[in-house]
Amino acid sequence: MANREALRELQTRLASRLQAARDEATSVSSWLAAESAGSSYLLPLGQSGEIFPWVSVQTVPYTQSWFLGVANLRGGLVGVVDLAGLLGSVVPRTEQALAEASLLAFNTALEVNAALLVDRLAGLRGTDAFVASEPPAKDSPPYFGTTYIDSSGKRWQELNLQILSRHPAFLSISV
Repeated sequence: MANREALRELQTRLASRLQAARDEATSVSSWLAAESAGSSYLLPLGQSGEIFPWVSVQTVPYTQSWFLGVANLRGGLVGVVDLAGLLGSVVPRTEQALAEASLLAFNTALEVNAALLVDRLAGLRGTDAFVASEPPAKDSPPYFGTTYIDSSGKRWQELNLQILSRHPAFLSISV
């Protein structure tokens, strides 16, 4: 009898510790922080895929200027999208700037063979890294989420990659 109660107590403790670990993991790092053309973005970890260094990209004729072309990432052809260009910033990049940039692939669960070119990755962020937040502006694109403000006053725009990957602007790469 004592063994059964000890086993139940152990199971209860384990279940509560597992739940606490899940809750902590969710609140500790929810986003991958990235910067592009002077703007800061928060990309959901569940929608983000692998991170790659800049590789040679084969240009594709008759496409939007923000669609840089296709690259071979781990043996698969992936469309490379300049995040800053897609969001309206025109930033000429030197070979040195491209060498320091990263390609962030979409999570395979989104079923999009694409990667975003970002200037710099800034680590993982959770809600505890911010002191304030603002809802998206009424005229902002549907893939923009909450804007978070950190303790230094820097604004971080949440970017929903799932909504972005299905948005007509993202899907219309031809000129």
